[in-house]
Amino acid sequence: MFLITQLPAEVLKQQMGNGVVLMLLGMSIVFVFLTILVFTTKGISKIVGKIEAKKPQKAAPVPEAAPVQVTGADSEIAAVIAAAVVKSRE
Repeated sequence: MFLITQLPAEVLKQQMGNGVVLMLLGMSIVFVFLTILVFTTKGISKIVGKIEAKKPQKAAPVPEAAPVQVTGADSEIAAVIAAAVVKSRE
């Protein structure tokens, strides 16, 4: 095993220069890719928004609840729940 200080100065300078070049090249490639990705996502979002705006809006059908027969002690609880539902819809 050797230490970095054991390398000759010219080799160390060359390797550091290569490392900086590779770092800048990699960072610029990632920056360009992410920039293209952002603009592509924004463009597709606008296109989909325009397509969705042209479609007619359909109201979702509301399912009808079947009446339930409640007897005994549960009838008080059912009455309270029904009153709360009616009150919340006002």
